[in-house]
Parts: sequence; C-alpha cells; structure tokens
Amino acid sequence: MLRAAQLGRCPGVLRIGGIRLGVTGLSRAGKTVFITSSVANLLNRGRMPQLLAASEGRIQPSFLQPQPDYTLARFDYEANLDSLLRPAPQWPEGTQSINQLRLSFRLAPQGIFAAMAPPKTLHLDIVDYPGEWLLDLGLLDLTFDQWSERALQAADGRAQAKAYRFKLTAVDGAKPFDDVTASELAKAYAAYLIAAHMLLPGDLAGSPEFNFSPLPAGAGDRRSLRAEMRRRFEAYKEKIVKPFFRDHFAKLDRQIVLVDLLKSLADGPAAVADLEQAMTGILRAFRPGQRGFLRELLRGRRIDRILFAASKADHLHHAQHGAVQDLVTALTQSARDTARFRGALTSSIAIAALRSTVEIDLNRNGHSLPGVKGLALGSGQTVGFYPGEFPASPARVLAQARAGVSQWQEGAFHDQAFAPAPLSLPPGYGPPHIRLDKALQFLIGDVL
Repeated sequence: MLRAAQLGRCPGVLRIGGIRLGVTGLSRAGKTVFITSSVANLLNRGRMPQLLAASEGRIQPSFLQPQPDYTLARFDYEANLDSLLRPAPQWPEGTQSINQLRLSFRLAPQGIFAAMAPPKTLHLDIVDYPGEWLLDLGLLDLTFDQWSERALQAADGRAQAKAYRFKLTAVDGAKPFDDVTASELAKAYAAYLIAAHMLLPGDLAGSPEFNFSPLPAGAGDRRSLRAEMRRRFEAYKEKIVKPFFRDHFAKLDRQIVLVDLLKSLADGPAAVADLEQAMTGILRAFRPGQRGFLRELLRGRRIDRILFAASKADHLHHAQHGAVQDLVTALTQSARDTARFRGALTSSIAIAALRSTVEIDLNRNGHSLPGVKGLALGSGQTVGFYPGEFPASPARVLAQARAGVSQWQEGAFHDQAFAPAPLSLPPGYGPPHIRLDKALQFLIGDVL
C-alpha cells in the first residue's frame, strides 16, 4: 500500500515511498513476458490508453532504478526484452527463483495547489516468484504423515506418477536410511510433480532440505528412511517455506496471479480440476492461517488488490475473451468466497502481455469461425488456429472437471504454441499487448 512517510528529499522532488507488486503463476503461465512487457510499456506508454495516469499525462519520466534488495537477484529485463526484439525473436527463459526490479515514476502534482507543489516520485518494486511456492503454505499445518497421505492420494491413478509409485512398491520406510534410495525416490517424486506442472524447484533442486518424498504410514526408528524423510520435510518448512513468507510474501502490497487456462482446457477435465485445486491452495496464502506463525507474520499487513489474469488471450479471437474471463472468475469463486481476502479488491481479466497473433476468419466446411494466425513455435510456419467452442456456462466446464470425467462431454478445446512475432517498435511505444494497460490500471492506477 502507498506509504505516506516522506523518505527524504532531492531538489524540487517529494519522495512518497513505494508499492510492492507480486507477480506469480504456475509454470509456463507467462510471468517473465508479463514483467518484461509491463516494464517496457510503462517506460514507453504509447500503447497504454487505459492506464489513466499515462493517458492523462500525470506520469512525467519513468526510469529503472538500481536493485533495491541486494539479497535478491535482479530481474533481467534488458536480456529478456532483447530476446523479443531479435530479427528472429525467442521467448525469454522463465525464472525459477525470486527476483525483483524497481521502476520509479516522476508524477505531476494534482489539485488546486499543483502549481506550487513539487513533483512526486513513486517506486514500484516488481517481485517475481513461482506460484508453486505458495502451495507450500499448506505444509505448515501438516505433519509428515498427514502430508504423505494427501500427496499419495493425489498421485493415485495419475500417469505422471507411475514411475514414482513403482519405485515406492520396492521401498520399506521402516528399514535403515540410505542416501541412494532416498535420492531416487525424491527424484522420481519431483519428476512427477514437474510433469504435472505442480513444481518448479529452481535453485533448491538437489539440496538436502528439498530431497524428500511422501511415504505410506508405518513404523520406523530414528535411523529409518521414514524418520529421515520426516526430518527433511520439517527442515524444508523451517528453512525454506517460513523464510519465503516472512522475507518476501509478507511484504507485498498488490498481487497478480497468471493462469494458463487454455493449456489446462486442452489437457482435459483432470487438468482443470488440478488447476482449480492449485488456485484454491494459492489463494489460502493471501490471508492469515490458523497457525500462530502466519498470524504473527501478516499482522497489520495485507495484500489489498489481487488480479487473476488468464494469460495468452492472443491465442483466441476477441469474441471468445469474455468466455475465458468468466471461466477464470468461476474457477476462483469458491476460494474467493471462503477467503474473503480480508477486504481486498479482486478482479479477473483475459490478457496477452505480448500479442503474437492477428485475428482472422477461418473457413471450415463452409462455416466461418473466429480464429487467429501466427508463427507456430518450432516450425516457424504461419498457421491459422481456432481453439474450439466454449460452453455458454462456465459452470458446465467446472462440473465436468469436478466429476472426474476422462474427456470433455461438452466442448472441445485445443491449444497452439506460438512463437513471438517480429517487432518493430516506434519511438515511445512498448510491445503490442491485449489489456495489459487495463490490468495495470487495476493493480497500480490508484497510486499513480
């Protein structure tokens, strides 16, 4: 939230503090592209008419500041933008750990005394972190045995978990611990989570605190495999989960959660059910839990605006954007009603941080379909794409997902991976997008 405390002066400028915006989402939701395009369009605001401070001329210069927190990696904005501006552009590599970037705005004074007031400087700290880490909040309320029971139930019947479940059949948790068995189990479990898009370990991969996996309930003394897995589970909570919430998450003021809804729809009802479950787990992080640690951590602080954004809206004709936004709203409705977000403003939107397609009409069997065309990722060939017909009611999609059906009984959804289109940016213009300005107006427009 905007801090009123004056932080110091330079000639003719009033410093009014800053705001911290958290950017998260599950793997491949588009966090890196969102931050890169947001910064580029905040620095060059020719495509930002719905960001009122820009369209009304209240933003004077905006500029990147040196890294404010030396304990965090700097978001590599310049390298990411270069990837998109090459003659043969490439999507930038996704980030797998926490990083940060500070963007400062010089704001023209407003009101009847504006002529006598100095301009103000507002700092926007953008904090990028994997949404998978928020799912770990639930671990704080569980013992190792409770977590193991839930994790094994979730893995039951999943094709991605087949190799892990096979290894588990040959393991007795009561036998003495050996590092080879533990490592093989942990690697197989991590491979299942990554395949199911439920894990992004990043720079934690291979560390002892992360090197554990669930085991069936049973006995075992302090030298057993089960006892060692339990110790590593507790160490992970104490050394990784708690510091993340204390040092980073608890300091956020605003939050955007990016969702690759189209990929989940294309993968089928089980993937949408997983996404709804993951979103519910993520949303629990935005309010204090029952444990004393979280109550103390978030006392007196809250994230007061949260935006849920379906990314990659450029994969759809604009005629279908409303249906996607309605589905995102429905997907998060239950969790939002439960959490109430402690009075936070919330909203949903369909966006494309970088537009890589153009809209076309496709002819199929004599019928015109609203579609898009772009460069197929990998081949570079121009392809036309129509994702399928969305049901009129999002409730029908969620009902099929929750029922556990193997394939869609109503509606058929497809996804297409597009490469970024070559860019030629006029002076004063950032990359083309869909509703990025509207998303940023909701997130930071009031403080600008």
